[in-house]
Amino acid sequence: MHLESMSWLVPLAALLAAGLFAGFCAGMFGIGGGFVVVPAMLLVLPLLKGLPGEYTHTAIGTSGATIIVASLRSVTSHAKRGAVDFGIMRAWAPWLVVGSAVGVALADQVSGTALKLIFACGVLCLSAFFIVPRLSRIVLTDKMPSGAVLAGIAGGLGVVSSLLGIGGGTIAITVMTWCGRSIHRAIATAAGFGALIAIPASIGFAIIGFGRHGLPWGSIGYVNLPAAIAIVSMSVLTAPLGVAAAHGLPPDPLKRIFGAYLVVISLFMFKSALKF
Repeated sequence: MHLESMSWLVPLAALLAAGLFAGFCAGMFGIGGGFVVVPAMLLVLPLLKGLPGEYTHTAIGTSGATIIVASLRSVTSHAKRGAVDFGIMRAWAPWLVVGSAVGVALADQVSGTALKLIFACGVLCLSAFFIVPRLSRIVLTDKMPSGAVLAGIAGGLGVVSSLLGIGGGTIAITVMTWCGRSIHRAIATAAGFGALIAIPASIGFAIIGFGRHGLPWGSIGYVNLPAAIAIVSMSVLTAPLGVAAAHGLPPDPLKRIFGAYLVVISLFMFKSALKF
């Protein structure tokens, strides 16, 4: 019994730490925290047993579940500061939800290895926006996209985000700042996109994984409840701290550090997928 209890200490500590980091990043950068949660889950899931071929889908599905809470906590904190543009959120919401559902359907058709490669490529591309912060400060127009352009951008964002298990904040912030919105307003508004994407995504991953054999202990489909609860319990504490940091600290140095972290995570995922 003692050994069994001790075997839980390492994964529990790792998940709690991931939750602390993910919550802070969610508040600071307007992201959902999936960049932190997915790699942490892939490290921890072997300790929760199950078949290795199911780990990637479970990591991404569980990440989606944690993003719901982190996103709502983050956007609430931003809203108290009057920084959230709810008009943009309402305009984007239907397309984000549709895109998220499409992403889940695509995830159901690919292997865990292919999903790792998709995650690695996506993270590597998105790291550029953190390493070179001025990319997000380019202003191309003073009007937000609408009509077919909005449907394409928001729908595509939903697809990519649900496939990667992220909240889509990086792309959303970039689009908003390119359209003349301030960085603080863009971060605050993007924080709410995570829940709009993650709710259908996590439900979808639970459905497509339901009844699968070899899932880690405590999983409902591809959502691992013990891991999600551990991560969320910490992320709700640090998301407001990230919000305060976003409004009170120079963001560029922190962005570059986080960008370097994303490059390392991308390489880790490439190594894991390609086994070199």
